[in-house]
Amino acid sequence: MKETEFSRKITWFSFVFSILVVWTHSFNAELFLGDTVYGDRLNGIESLFGDLAAQIAVPGFFMISGYLFYRNFTWHKLKSKWESRIRSVLVPYIVWNTLYYLAYVAGSRIPGVTELMGKGEIPFNLTVLTDAMVNHTYLYVFWYLYQLILLILLAPVLYGLLKRSWTAAIYFIGLLSLLWIGWDKTPLNGDALLYYSAAAYLALRKEKPVERGFSARRRLAGVGLMAVAAVCLWLAGRVGNTFFVVLFRLLMVSGLWLFVREDRLKELRPWMCCNFFLYATHFALVRFINKSAAAVFHIFYPLHTEPPLWPEGMIPLTLYLVMPAVAAAASYWFGKGINRLCPSLFRLLNGGRAG
Repeated sequence: MKETEFSRKITWFSFVFSILVVWTHSFNAELFLGDTVYGDRLNGIESLFGDLAAQIAVPGFFMISGYLFYRNFTWHKLKSKWESRIRSVLVPYIVWNTLYYLAYVAGSRIPGVTELMGKGEIPFNLTVLTDAMVNHTYLYVFWYLYQLILLILLAPVLYGLLKRSWTAAIYFIGLLSLLWIGWDKTPLNGDALLYYSAAAYLALRKEKPVERGFSARRRLAGVGLMAVAAVCLWLAGRVGNTFFVVLFRLLMVSGLWLFVREDRLKELRPWMCCNFFLYATHFALVRFINKSAAAVFHIFYPLHTEPPLWPEGMIPLTLYLVMPAVAAAASYWFGKGINRLCPSLFRLLNGGRAG
């Protein structure tokens, strides 16, 4: 696989995962239809996207991050790798958490907006600000970046374990065993550690299996992995162990990577290269649009009237289906405006990436 093809494929996958993440946060059945029979039915339809297909998105992000961090990694590159992640992960994490906190503080004091937010008046003091910056209190989708920061800090330990196949085997057996019994006693999520570590292990192999060019054998392997992933999802429903859900996500992302032909991917468009900015802004956009639309909807259909799923119920469903496009477009144009006024600020807000 050529370097340009690899880079384009990474961006394509990141963009698709970003779109899927939007769907996971776009559920609106309860906002529009309330706790009703039709609300439950609409929620079930939306769950086909948000609770199934879209659930591979964040595992995919962990795998991309792990692979890129350990690609061509050596002990001598540890310092430079950490320095680059400070710029692309840690600093944006703090900045975005601060911005969300300040926005909530301001919004909670504006009549009308306060009711829309539904959090009452947010205290404005250093203690709450510090908690927001560290624990992503008001930007909870940044739990992913919080986990990623912990994983990046573990680089010396993970590299020592993963650079040799025999130590890596012992490590993965132990990690899978902990996931099987459901042990999760640390701030670091075990499933996140598995996704990240699996990709890191592949990045450290000299043969670079992830970067091999397309072949019929590679596509067949991808189909095989996705088939096993489907079996794992079925087992998760039968056995009730989240271990199989974790395997489903890991294998599905891996299978998709092998299945997709990088030489057939179209050239990237500008709006596909602002994925960090989209990830950071989409939740506020999605909630604002859904809550505002639901408020207008209830003027004509108060919750106690229990509107039917057809045709009224198609309004929230349609909004749900188009939400990724709406969020991506709004995020892109908003980011483009910032980039035009202050490119360095946009680079910061976009995780160190230029517009």
